[in-house]
Amino acid sequence: MLTTGKIRGMTLTVAATLATVAFFQTGHASADPLGFASLFNFGRSEAVFAPAMRQLPKETDDGLTSDIPARLHRNIVEYPTREAQGTIVIDTPSTYLYYVLGGGKAIRYGIGVGREGFTWSGVKAIERKAEWPDWIPPTEMLQRQPYLPRFMAGGPGNPLGARAMYIGGTVYRIHGTNAPTTIGKQVSSGCIRMLNEDVIDLYARVNVGTKVVVMPMHPGRGPSVAQDQSVPATRSAAANVARAHGVY
Repeated sequence: MLTTGKIRGMTLTVAATLATVAFFQTGHASADPLGFASLFNFGRSEAVFAPAMRQLPKETDDGLTSDIPARLHRNIVEYPTREAQGTIVIDTPSTYLYYVLGGGKAIRYGIGVGREGFTWSGVKAIERKAEWPDWIPPTEMLQRQPYLPRFMAGGPGNPLGARAMYIGGTVYRIHGTNAPTTIGKQVSSGCIRMLNEDVIDLYARVNVGTKVVVMPMHPGRGPSVAQDQSVPATRSAAANVARAHGVY
C-alpha cells in the first residue's frame, strides 16, 4: 500500500528525471559554447573526414612530456662551436636543436625532424615569428595527403603548436607540436618540431634575422640547401600565402 510519503517521493523522482531530459533537449545543448553537440551530428561528413581525424595528433603536452627520454629534455650543455652567440644550430641526425649561449655552452632542445626524403640542410635566417600560428598546407603537400584541411586556425589542436619561427627562403619553420611523442623522431615534412614549452622558451630568445644552421642527415653526402619546391618561380598571391604557411 502506497503511503502519502512514498507517493510524494516518487513524484519528486519522476520530476527530476523529466527535468534532466528536458535540460539536454532544449537550447542548452544546441547553444553549447564548446560545440560538443556537433560531435553527434557528423552525418555523411564523418566518412569524408575520417582519414584526417585518424592522422591528426591527439596528444597534448599535458601529462605526456614525462614519457620523452631524458636526453631530449631542455638543458644547458657544453657546446664548443665557432658560431656566434644567439645562433641556432640544428643537429638533424641527433634530433637536437642548440641555441648558442657563448663561452662554450648552449641550450639543447630535443626536436623532431624530417622523415626519410624530407630532410634538408643549409644556412638560413629567421624571417618572421608567430604565436599560435594558423596553418595552410601548400599544394604539394595536399597532393600527397588530400585528406588534410585546407586551413586550420591557430590553437592547441593545430599541428604547428604554440609558436612558429619561419625560416627565410624555405617553406619550413621551427614550431611547436600537439604530438609531443614525436620529439626525437623523423616524422615531419621538413619542419623542425619542438615541445610547446620548449618552442615558447626559444621563441623568447630569438629575433628576426637570427642565423639558423641546419646540419645534413647524412654529412658525407654534402649540404643540400633548402629550396622552396612548392612555389613556382613566378609567384601568384596564392603561392605567396602557401609559402607563408608552408609544411609541417
